[in-house]
Amino acid sequence: MATSTAPKSLLRPMTFPRKLLLGPGPSNMSPRVAAACALPLLGHMHPEFVQIMDEVKEGIQYIFQTNNSLTLAISGTGHAAMEAACCNLLEPGDVILVAWNGTWGERFSDMAARNGADVRIVKKPAGSVFSPQEIEKAVTEHGPRVVYLTHGESSGGTLQPLDGMGVVCRRHGCLLVVDAVASIGGAPLYMDKWGIDVLYTGAQKVLSCPPGASPISFSAAAESKMAARRKKPVSFYLDMGWLANYWGCDGQPRRYHHTAPISNLYALREGLAILAEEGLEDCWRRHRRCAELLHAGLEDMGLTLFVDRPEHRLPTVTPVRVPTGIDWKEVSQYVMKHYKVELSGGLGETANEVWRIGLMGHNATPDNVRLLLRALKEGIDHCRSKVHSSL
Repeated sequence: MATSTAPKSLLRPMTFPRKLLLGPGPSNMSPRVAAACALPLLGHMHPEFVQIMDEVKEGIQYIFQTNNSLTLAISGTGHAAMEAACCNLLEPGDVILVAWNGTWGERFSDMAARNGADVRIVKKPAGSVFSPQEIEKAVTEHGPRVVYLTHGESSGGTLQPLDGMGVVCRRHGCLLVVDAVASIGGAPLYMDKWGIDVLYTGAQKVLSCPPGASPISFSAAAESKMAARRKKPVSFYLDMGWLANYWGCDGQPRRYHHTAPISNLYALREGLAILAEEGLEDCWRRHRRCAELLHAGLEDMGLTLFVDRPEHRLPTVTPVRVPTGIDWKEVSQYVMKHYKVELSGGLGETANEVWRIGLMGHNATPDNVRLLLRALKEGIDHCRSKVHSSL
C-alpha cells in the first residue's frame, strides 16, 4: 500500500503558454520536428531504428562537411558532447590549450581539468576573437597535445574565424577541438577542409530540435590518439569505443550499449532533413540576412552592438548593450508579458550588460526580426517612461 498520496499537481493537465524563443537557445521546433517527436517508439536495436541512426549520421556528416567515419549523435545535450570530447581525447597529464573568450572556453577548461588534463589558457575579453598568429604563439609556448576553440561563442556573440587554425595545429603536432553548438548551420563551417579533429554541436539551436541528441565527429588523427590511450575513458556512457560500435562506425556487428533517446533521434533526423532540403549555403545566407536586418534595426534604435567588427558577429546570437539607466530584466519581462517573446540577458562576463537575441533555425525569419524590434523598442520606452515619471 502506498505511504503517500499522489501529488495534486500531477492530477491536472499540463498547461503552459506558447512562447517565441528568441534567446540563445533552445529555438522553437518546426511543426515537422514536433510531429516526428510523436511517432511510435521503436526498439533501440530494431533494424528500422538502425536505419534512422544511419540517416542521422549521414546528415551530421553533411552539416559538418566531413567524411569522418566516427560521426554520431551523443545521447545527451551539447554539454554531453563536450564531456565526450574531453573524456575520450584527454588523458591525465595531457596539456591542452584552451582559447577562452567567453563562457564556453571557461566551461571546457573546467571539464578538461576534471579529466586530469594540464589546462593552459590563452584569454581574451568577451566579444573578441583569436588570430592564427595568437594561437600559434600560445601553442609554441605551451606545447599542447590538444587545442580548443569556440566557433560560435553565444555568451559574447562572436564568430571565431577557423581557417588556418588547423594548419597551425598540424604544424605543431596537436589536435584541434571546436565547439559549434551555437553556430552549426548558421554560419559556414568545414570540418575536413579546415583541419578540425573533433567537432560537436547541439540539436536545439539551428536544427530546431528538442535538446537531447548532440552531433559529434572525430577525425582519423583523433581516433588514433584515442586508440593509443593507456586507460579507458572515465565514463562508460560516453566511451567512444562503445559508441562507435553502437553507431556502426567500426565495421563490426552492433552491440547494445545503452538505450538511445529514440524520440530525440526521430526529431534530429527530421531537423537534419529540413536543413538538407534547404541546403547548407542557403541556410547560412538566411541566417546572415536575418542577422544583418536585426543589426540594422538595433542601430536605428540607437542601441550599440556588443561585437564591434561585423565579420566577427555570430549570425545566430546577437548581444546588444543595455542602455544606461535601463533595467535589462524589466525590459525582458515586459517583452515576455506583452509579446510572449523570450529576450535573454547576458551570461558570464556579459551578465547585466547585454540582451542576447537568438535567430536560429525555424525562428530565423524577417517577420520574427521585425516583431522582436517592435517589442524591444516598446519595452525600452516603457522602462524609460517609468524612470522619468519617478523623477
